[in-house]
Amino acid sequence: MTLTRRTFLSASAGLAAIPVFSGRHAAAAPLPREADIVVIGAGAAGIAAARRIMAANRKVIVVEAANQIGGRCQTDTSTFDVPFDRGARWMHNPETNPMIKLARSAGLEITTAPSGQRIRIGRRNARPGETEEFLAALVRTNRAIDEAARRLDVSCASVLPKDLGVWSDTAEFVLGAGFSGKDLKDVSVGDKSRAQDRNTAIGCRQGLGTLIAKLGEQVPVALSTPANRMSWSNRDVVVETPAGKILARAAVITVSTNVLAAGNIKFAPDIPKRMLDAASKLSLGSYDRIALQISGNPLGLARDDVIIEQSNSTKTALMYANIGGSSLCTLDVGGSFCRDLSAQGEKAMVAFAVEWLTKLYGSDAATAVKKSSATRWNAAPFALGAMSAAGPGGQSSRKVLTEPIGCMYLAGEATHETLWGTIDGAWESGERAAEAALRRIGALRDPEPEARPAKQRRRGSSTN
Repeated sequence: MTLTRRTFLSASAGLAAIPVFSGRHAAAAPLPREADIVVIGAGAAGIAAARRIMAANRKVIVVEAANQIGGRCQTDTSTFDVPFDRGARWMHNPETNPMIKLARSAGLEITTAPSGQRIRIGRRNARPGETEEFLAALVRTNRAIDEAARRLDVSCASVLPKDLGVWSDTAEFVLGAGFSGKDLKDVSVGDKSRAQDRNTAIGCRQGLGTLIAKLGEQVPVALSTPANRMSWSNRDVVVETPAGKILARAAVITVSTNVLAAGNIKFAPDIPKRMLDAASKLSLGSYDRIALQISGNPLGLARDDVIIEQSNSTKTALMYANIGGSSLCTLDVGGSFCRDLSAQGEKAMVAFAVEWLTKLYGSDAATAVKKSSATRWNAAPFALGAMSAAGPGGQSSRKVLTEPIGCMYLAGEATHETLWGTIDGAWESGERAAEAALRRIGALRDPEPEARPAKQRRRGSSTN
């Protein structure tokens, strides 16, 4: 029996964030001396912000420290025979997500994630009754987290039901490390509770990194151009880079919370301490992907099958098999186990993946591995981790990060209260920050408030 899309992949929908190859590179733009708005970072949030500014007919320049656009959304199109998403893999909410329409307009193929997933118990698949037990454990756990979130913003681990039995570690992986890149003891119940509404996982056959590169083709991006220092006031901002200075009337900053908290960009004057504290409370989790080319399908799995195991420790993974009908399989690891494993290097990561497959499917799986690759997002200097996740007591920090800093505005998945950890949240936050910056420089007016009926106005005035 397989789990349903709603019950399982919605639980692990945070698989959206993690660098290194992209199918298309944006041409490096010459660095201007002035712009209406400067955008720091050419990931999903930065590209969304720049496109919105361009649509308002204002001059924008995006400065990107890396040598390619995409941020934590990268697609490797050269290592394997199909695109390998090293970072974000899924979009969500197709009824309202503008990125899906943009992808189709760009000529890319949109795909729906597989309708179900399998649980492996040792060398066999879970029986229907066992799968039902696990689904019930997930439901009870999510309910406990939601109920706790109405009272105090404590850790998810502190409110776990006591009757999860043999499914305790599996539920912890799916809802913790597999969702946010952090163990449940390090995740706020408020953050987890607000992130439940992520229906229908949607992918892009050419890769989400390819999508961002496509959407950024017309955007002026200065690659390999880190913002080293930003001098700001309420009127303007000066961005200092190795290629020169840019004077702008406003700025949109889309760097990760870990990069912001590390002080990799110097600010003059310093940005408010409460902003840095908020970034620290929204630190990035550890989430990496190990890709294996396995010839001959020795696992006997279908196209795009998703596999988890009934685990008894944190040393586990989620496998996405035979991607697009190919021989490529990826294993996702997260949380403290991922942090420690990735610190040992790619060789150790691949060794774990082969060991995991051998444990569940036998030695034939190991001998069939022909090629491998692994991400190490914690070591990526312009990301320093995967996706943001609020620690206990830190959920309100997301709203803090949306507050203006003089004429500067922060964007990125960490600033979205419900779609954090996703490319969708990053894109929406970039558009939101761009509109705030456009309003700041007088290029966009606030909508006029709707006129209320006379009766309603009278009722309202009588209570003031």
